[in-house]
Amino acid sequence: MEEGKYVKISVKDQGIGIPEEDLSKIFDPYFTTKAEGSGLGLAITYSIIKKHEGHISVKSKVGTGTTFYTYFPVTEKESLVVESVEEEKIFAGKGRVLFMDDQIGIKNMVGKMLKHIGYEVEFAKDGAEALELYKKKKDSEESFDVVILDLTIPGGMGGKEVIQKIHEIDPEVKAIVSSGYSNDPVMSNFKEYGFSGVVSKPYEIKKLSEVLHKIIKSYSTK
Repeated sequence: MEEGKYVKISVKDQGIGIPEEDLSKIFDPYFTTKAEGSGLGLAITYSIIKKHEGHISVKSKVGTGTTFYTYFPVTEKESLVVESVEEEKIFAGKGRVLFMDDQIGIKNMVGKMLKHIGYEVEFAKDGAEALELYKKKKDSEESFDVVILDLTIPGGMGGKEVIQKIHEIDPEVKAIVSSGYSNDPVMSNFKEYGFSGVVSKPYEIKKLSEVLHKIIKSYSTK
């Protein structure tokens, strides 16, 4: 953290604790050890705190509980400025989307989002399946208008490798890279890696619809 005054808030429980091997992953979007969990709670918490230029850390020991420490910078402003909240705008669209992700829960959720916006969607669990589907549908009436590729696929080919291979098949492919790791260089320099857009996890329907709308509109006007 930068030097300065901070408000520290500690939240402690006497639960079962978190195994040491899981501590580095608990803020990752969709990571959960619960059968019915979404894995979004701590990811959203982390995102909110970072947007307020704060910091969050955790200490835990199995069998004795967990403590979260949050730090928020002290403001020197004399009055609170409330920003106006703009109405959320969802961009309706039309087209076929290929969505690659290895997690069933994410595919189900994003599939519902895309269909709600107006798109048709097909799914791939890894790079090999995505590549096979793209080859199969290219130059047909069912060809894909956009592909959305998860950057990291455990044990399989991720978005960075897949987009290179798809470019060999179709240099005009319109692709979006997606990840929960916003600091990855592919996310910050997506065009250099062959992508047309970027969407960070956790997914927000407004941002997803906006990126799809922008990409499809820009290509249709060329």
